[in-house]
Amino acid sequence: MISRYILLCLLISLALPWHVCAEVVDETELDIQVREISKTLRCTVCQTENIWESGAPLAVQMRGAIRERLTLGHSPEEIHAYFLSRYGDYILMQPPKHGANWLIWLAPFVLLLVGGFFIYSEVRQWVKPTSPQPQDQPPPLDLEARKKIERELQP
Repeated sequence: MISRYILLCLLISLALPWHVCAEVVDETELDIQVREISKTLRCTVCQTENIWESGAPLAVQMRGAIRERLTLGHSPEEIHAYFLSRYGDYILMQPPKHGANWLIWLAPFVLLLVGGFFIYSEVRQWVKPTSPQPQDQPPPLDLEARKKIERELQP
């Protein structure tokens, strides 16, 4: 009985026009450019978020600076150069691929290969067939042990 009510609620929620509930946002070309540039720059306060997603006051100011520079006619490359001159390579969400930064880009792949090699060598040793060890022959039975065995085997 309860499952019918759940199914009915699910069907009603799927039938509702969700586009009516959505907020209508009319983005201009400027807003789209600000968003795209902001997603490539790191927030220096949050450090793990880009300035588009960050709610820090500095990120809001940086988005305002991007908007202002775009209205002045600066290109996205000029805006990146402006922020690079003020904050250095750290401001970029993706580190540039030159100099020592190649280590950042290549280290995960190198570690993956090295780890894969070690795992492969360990698993190979586990499943490697072992050569039969020469087994020592048990010592021959003495006369008393033979007689005891023969007595126990007879009905």
